[in-house]
Amino acid sequence: MVSKTEARQSLIVRLARERNLVTVDGLAHELQVSAQTIRRDLNGLCQANILRRRHGGAELFEGPLNQPYDQRSTTNLRAKKAIGAAAAKAIPDNATIFISIGTTPEMVARALVSKKGLTVVTNNLNAAMALSQETSNRIILPGGELRLPDRDIIGDEALALFENYRAEYGIFGVGGIDSDGSLLDFHSSEVRIREKIREHARVSLLVVDSTKFGRAAPAAGGNIAEVDHIIMDERPTGAFSSLIEKVDDRLEIAKEPIA
Repeated sequence: MVSKTEARQSLIVRLARERNLVTVDGLAHELQVSAQTIRRDLNGLCQANILRRRHGGAELFEGPLNQPYDQRSTTNLRAKKAIGAAAAKAIPDNATIFISIGTTPEMVARALVSKKGLTVVTNNLNAAMALSQETSNRIILPGGELRLPDRDIIGDEALALFENYRAEYGIFGVGGIDSDGSLLDFHSSEVRIREKIREHARVSLLVVDSTKFGRAAPAAGGNIAEVDHIIMDERPTGAFSSLIEKVDDRLEIAKEPIA
């Protein structure tokens, strides 16, 4: 059961997303609690790197939003490799899989190079190139314009591709996860394709490193509670602990290899 504090903090985060900046006095008046209570809430959310303090209030802690692909691919690299290896263990030879855009799904593709006979439907060219090393694989790509430097396709052709296929496993990442479990990305087209991957897969598989919890992105669609299996590097704490408890039966923590 969600506590009053957790419910209030979740609302504060949503208000911060809508308004960019929230103030102590404004929140105290709107939520009908004391300014001292709001300050405690803001301190907790700032310690969890969800908000950051501004004079008289706070704003979303966005961090390096939507960095260039090459930079993102090296961020938390060990964790992403561990997540990729854990996801690959769940995929048998000869499976039909969807793979979404993103650096963590790419790591899953790289970990799948030992599998044979895969049918891979993807709009992630990096993943397609990695899996093309095994000639027994069948790789299906959409038409359309290649988005650079990310090397992915997110237009109508990509959406139509995933509408017309069904897969045993749908592997996808997200740009961020809100405190209420909402899955976030940077473009509405990314959300539509990601949701199609989830809906048209027998088993949906979210691969995400823990830094995505509380990370802001403007487009929302789907919820972590709707995902069949979640693989991440470590449990988030603070405001997200109760959220993770709700999906604990579907959660797998990937262990980094010992150097």
